[in-house]
Amino acid sequence: MNGRASLRVAIVAGEKSGDMLGADVVRGLRARCPELQVVGMAGPAMIAAGVEPWWSIEDLSVHGFTDVLRQYPRLHRLRESLKSRLRDWRPDVFLGVDAPDFNLGVETALRAAGIRTVHFVSPSIWAWRGGRINAIRRAVDHMLLVFPFEQRIYDAARIPATYVGHPLADHLPGDLHRDTARRRLGVDPSALVVALLPGSRRAEVREIGPCFIATAAWLRAHRPAVRFLLPSSNEATLSIMEAMIGATPATEGLGITVLQGHSHEAMAAADAVLVASGTATLEVALFRRPMVIAYRLGAINYQIMKRLAYQKHIGLPNILCGETVVPEFVQDAATPEHMGPALLRMLEDRALQARLHTRFDELGSSLRLGCAERAADAILATLSSGSAQGVQS
Repeated sequence: MNGRASLRVAIVAGEKSGDMLGADVVRGLRARCPELQVVGMAGPAMIAAGVEPWWSIEDLSVHGFTDVLRQYPRLHRLRESLKSRLRDWRPDVFLGVDAPDFNLGVETALRAAGIRTVHFVSPSIWAWRGGRINAIRRAVDHMLLVFPFEQRIYDAARIPATYVGHPLADHLPGDLHRDTARRRLGVDPSALVVALLPGSRRAEVREIGPCFIATAAWLRAHRPAVRFLLPSSNEATLSIMEAMIGATPATEGLGITVLQGHSHEAMAAADAVLVASGTATLEVALFRRPMVIAYRLGAINYQIMKRLAYQKHIGLPNILCGETVVPEFVQDAATPEHMGPALLRMLEDRALQARLHTRFDELGSSLRLGCAERAADAILATLSSGSAQGVQS
């Protein structure tokens, strides 16, 4: 096992999932480095793990190409300020957690300045924008991979990389019993429950939230006993959800309970889940719950993404299993008339529920490797291999 008495780390994450991943790695490093000092762009989880927040992850909260374009001047100023401050601070290593559109540029500049760079969570080059592998080669000294199939991609490109497993598989209480979760949330143990998870970012909640609520209305019309849990990831999305429901007269009597946080309890308490594409789909799979996956973007964003995409699936469970194990509805197909019947089947088909439980249990086992320890060891090994290569940006 590698160890080090002191270590200065800079870290940047850009959303809730990245905050959780970053916090996990920080804890792994702290177990090996008694005098660890970590600064950067952090959210609540990383701050709790001991990161000094120079900026908040909310500063990188953008959704889609058009939002990036609108926010570009601010993001550019932020990135230049961050690069300048880190060049002066001289960390032993910079760890970019996801957020590749922002972090790869930071990593390239810092690596050129002789600072070691590690990136945690590969950009989805296997799904779209495969040409980005060249930018990755310039930007990173080492890539930490969370999915097993990515290793062969990086080996073929001759970019140092280590599959470390996925921290969600290590730490999610996948064995949380449904009745226990319901008791924590004050939900009737005998109720038929669907969790609605329209995303963790404000823009995506605004885009797909109304469709999720309309789907709840469709399902309630066909199964009047069903109840809905709608967890929010932060106060901003909570306000959006409450305003959305309040502005929709059809939601009266739907039985929607809006929660502040408690997304994992909502997943565990549910009989089925309607979830926006993203990390949450993997979380639902790790809880072994039946799900329907949906996603919507603005029209321009969708056309750009469609042209650049390689994968036929958008949901991580389907991508990782290599086939359609749960239904997906994208853009114009994401309607109550499509998603409602799919959810109804998830609630009623016992054989399907049993198959998904088994498949998701196998998936969790393949991702559960002790990610924090493996990631910390890979970072320390990168530091012991020599100085940054000074690749010019």
